[in-house]
Amino acid sequence: MQDFEKKLEEAKKLLEKLNDPEITLHEAMETYKKGIKLLEEATKMIEEAKLQFQEIK
Repeated sequence: MQDFEKKLEEAKKLLEKLNDPEITLHEAMETYKKGIKLLEEATKMIEEAKLQFQEIK
């Protein structure tokens, strides 16, 4: 499983790809879906870390 930082870095690369004026609509939609999935996974990791922190606290 990728760690949080790697997920954010990959999402950043996908955003850069979306900014390319030469990208096709199909490529843009696929890139957007991948980016949303990565951000959802990163958000889940943050939530899990919060729960662990609260348990320790």
